[in-house]
Amino acid sequence: MSEMQIQNVLQQMRQLTQTSGIEGTNPAQPNREPQRVGGVDFQNVLTESLRGVNQTQQAATDLQTRFELGDDSVSLPQVMTAMSKSSIAFEATNQVRNRLLTAYQEIMRMQV
Repeated sequence: MSEMQIQNVLQQMRQLTQTSGIEGTNPAQPNREPQRVGGVDFQNVLTESLRGVNQTQQAATDLQTRFELGDDSVSLPQVMTAMSKSSIAFEATNQVRNRLLTAYQEIMRMQV
C-alpha cells in the first residue's frame, strides 16, 4: 500500500469513528470472534506470507550450500537468482512490517 492509500484509510477510519458513536462502547469487553474482512482472516494471511518468505530463504540457503559443496546440478546463476529472490522477499516483508507499525502508531494516537 502506498502512503497515500494508508492516509486515505486512516481518514476514513477517523470519519467512521466520529459518525458511528464508538465513544460509548466499552473497550473492556473484547470481541470474542476474530475480525474478518471479505472472508479472509488477516492473521492466517500474514502467517502464510511469513512462512513463504522463510521457505524462500531456506531454499536459497540450501542451494548456496549445495553449490559450495560442489553439487554439479546447481549452477551459480541459480544460486544468485535464489539469493536475490530471498533478499527481495525479506525486504518486502520488512516494508510491510514498517507500514503496519506506522498505521498502528497512527491509530493509537487517535483520540476516541
